[in-house]
Amino acid sequence: MNSSEPVHIIGGGLAGCEAAWQAGQAGARVTLYEMRPQRATPAHITSDLAELVCSNSLRSDDFEHNAVGLLHEEMRRCNSLIMRAADANALPAGGALAVDRKGFSAHILEALEAHTNVSIKREEIAGLPPAEWNNVIIASGPLTSEPLANAIQQLTGQDALAFFDAIAPIIHADSIDHDIVWAQSRYDKPGPSGTGADYLNCPLNEEQYNNFVDALLASESHEFHDWENVPYFDGCLPIEEMAARGRETLRFGPMKPVGLTNPNDPENKPHAIVQLRQDNSLGTLWNMVGFQTKLKYGNQAEIFRMIPGLENAEFARLGGLHHNTFLNSPKVLTSDLRLKVQPRLRFAGQMTGVEGYVESAAIGLIAGRLAAADCLGGEATLPPATTAHGALLNHITGGHLEDEGSKLRSFQPMNINFGLFPDIEVKKPDGVKRLKKAERKKIKKKAISERALGAIESWANIE
Repeated sequence: MNSSEPVHIIGGGLAGCEAAWQAGQAGARVTLYEMRPQRATPAHITSDLAELVCSNSLRSDDFEHNAVGLLHEEMRRCNSLIMRAADANALPAGGALAVDRKGFSAHILEALEAHTNVSIKREEIAGLPPAEWNNVIIASGPLTSEPLANAIQQLTGQDALAFFDAIAPIIHADSIDHDIVWAQSRYDKPGPSGTGADYLNCPLNEEQYNNFVDALLASESHEFHDWENVPYFDGCLPIEEMAARGRETLRFGPMKPVGLTNPNDPENKPHAIVQLRQDNSLGTLWNMVGFQTKLKYGNQAEIFRMIPGLENAEFARLGGLHHNTFLNSPKVLTSDLRLKVQPRLRFAGQMTGVEGYVESAAIGLIAGRLAAADCLGGEATLPPATTAHGALLNHITGGHLEDEGSKLRSFQPMNINFGLFPDIEVKKPDGVKRLKKAERKKIKKKAISERALGAIESWANIE
């Protein structure tokens, strides 16, 4: 590829700004396009680059025991502009990294404007980028303008770009009580790649079921903005909406108890069942089947822990239902974030299927480095799978399980969490006969983090 041609980056959010910085630092020329203020979005209130639309928190900064804190530290070691701006504009927030919004955005704009390899253009790319652009990163976010979103959808196919985000909670496997739940598929059906014991089943008696329904009906739900305009489809109703349609609705829907026998109590049939389905190839994350919800987050954790076997559940992601724009990335993207049907286009940020400011920026970081390598004739090396960057990349491009008939399951966005990392063996400290569960988990997280930070060093310093 001719290095005289710039890397074209569409979108001046966190992902686009990080991609521009990384590509510019690597020596590539970059043109960054941001449509605001020429064209506004329903959510942004300024024309600033990297505007923090919602919270001003980048969440935990504990890199030893928290996955997002680990991602922070990896990004720092990769000379991240987003982390540099965050650290320079940090506010008191306990163990979290919160920032002054205006100072954060101003820092990023100043750095990019001063960069000799980066130019910023305030204009909309309405539709697909011009055909002569051979090295493009689309980082336009979940509120991508309609002309560009429609063009991408036409290019990838009608089922490849999702505009309705129905999310069920995901639970860390090691927080499930396996003395209560059991593994079994309905009627022991194995499916093409299963064993007949592919689901974990949580049994509820009649009293437990009624108490659960009562809690759903009494709970508070998230209030949508007018512009989110979220319709309900019968195929993916929130569970609280199903409960409101009749007390028995859930028992004849996602909580139907048929085709299952509890080996812990074979004489008594459960009144209802909550099924969990493996959500990643590592087996560390389990999805609550049919439990998409718009309950407020605090209510979700409290109510779902009423389910037998989930009393101590720890959630990698809570449920949600909202308007969004994101690619079915495992289907349409290659491992280096290229669009399969048009490899000149890379994607970065939230529309690839990650949730959160830092996760979006991290995918921008990867995309910027890969695009620069293409531009300059270098080797486009992917981050190691054992790093937080590699774990995120694997989730959106290759870590999603396949369903019956070799079709991908419904792909949903995800925050970084330790369930996305390859497992690691936890060794007891010398002189300790038995580790408590909480201590084992703490040691395991630290071991994953130490492994990740060791692995990121060589990738961070790629010339």
